[in-house]
Formats: sequence, C-alpha cells, structure tokens
Amino acid sequence: MKIEANLLHVKFLKRYKRFFVDVEHNKKIITAHCPNSGSMLGLLNIGNDSWISKSDNPNRKLQYTLEIINDNKSNVGVNTHRANKIVEEALNNKLISEFKKFDEVKREVKFNAETRFDFLLKNKKTKAFLEVKNVTLSRNRNISEFPDAITSRGKKHLVRLQDAIKKGFDSYLLFLVQREDAKEFQIAKDIDPEYYDEIKKAKKNGVKIFAYSCKVNNKEISVNKKIKVKL
Repeated sequence: MKIEANLLHVKFLKRYKRFFVDVEHNKKIITAHCPNSGSMLGLLNIGNDSWISKSDNPNRKLQYTLEIINDNKSNVGVNTHRANKIVEEALNNKLISEFKKFDEVKREVKFNAETRFDFLLKNKKTKAFLEVKNVTLSRNRNISEFPDAITSRGKKHLVRLQDAIKKGFDSYLLFLVQREDAKEFQIAKDIDPEYYDEIKKAKKNGVKIFAYSCKVNNKEISVNKKIKVKL
C-alpha cells in the first residue's frame, strides 16, 4: 500500500489522552493524532525516530497523524486504520497464499446484529470470514506478540469466528505484523490470559490462524512474508 502523503520525519516525545502524541520537528513541538487504541507497549520511548502525515482537511482538529515509529532499528506501522487497506491490497493481488483461491473480496461485512468481520471472501464453493488484527508489540528480538493490552473485543471476535463455522463458513484470523523484524508470532499470555485461552479454543474448533510480517517505510507498507505462529 503506497502512502500518498509525504511523511515528515520527527522525534517522538510523549503520548497522552490516548489519542494524542507530541513529537518534535526542527525544535518545534507538534501535537498529532494517534490512530491506535492499544497500549503501544515498548514503542513510546522519548527520542524514537517517527513519521507523521499531514491532512489536507482544514476542519480537522489535529492536522497531523502518527504513522510509523522506529523501535530497535525496525520500522513499526502504528496507524491501525491502515491495516485493512494493506490486507485488502494483498488479497486483491493474490499475495497471501492462503487466500489465493478466493475470487471475491468484500470489506466490513455484517455477521449478526452485534458483529462485523473485516472481510467476506467467496469462491464458487466456499464462503469465509476473515478478521484482521494489527500487531506492533515485540518484547523479545524477532518475536511479535498480540495483544498489547486486554482485548475484550478481540475475544468476542474469536467467539464469533467459531459461531460462523457452525453456520457453514470458513473462519480465518490474520495477524498483520506491521514490523520489519518479525520472524515469529505468539500470544501475549501474560497480558491477556483469557484471550490466550479463547484462541486455543478457536484453533481447536477450526479457526485458521496465520501471521504475516510487513515491509514498512515512509513510502509504502506492504505484506512481506508468512511467519511462524507459536501458540
């Protein structure tokens, strides 16, 4: 996925009120929107190289948006709003081997009154739901983890993916690791043990689970390669 805006290189200073960050550019402090509801554990070190985009919308309260943070020499895409766009592009271009068999891709499809899944995938024989989770956490070299905070919403999606199987759909869960250094993926059991228990149950009940790393730079973020999932 090409990043259309020219990203501005800045230094990270702090995050506050959840969706606000301060960064520094040419000794000037800029307050930017943080499009990430997670804890962003391990990424918020003062002085980290970062990149922000500027909006052309004059009505926006904050003109700038935090896009990338460099963590231990690895660029990390922190804008969760881009995750589904990255995956959609990869699906349409047949870049993810598990989904090459699907001919039709639909975004944000309703499953029931309470749940929408990120994608509905179809071919002549199969209909499948795909849920995408954005991953930024890495506490050990080359190992990515999810979640970075307790996620009741993520647990609900696991339950609904299992319900979808009962109704005749295939169910997929894709962890999109927006990091360049990821070689393995695992669940952060110590952060959310209930999510860990539910994902083991989901796998046992037929939910297919994959993880892919990304190439991340100030011009483009794209799916890179499949990495090992260790549950």
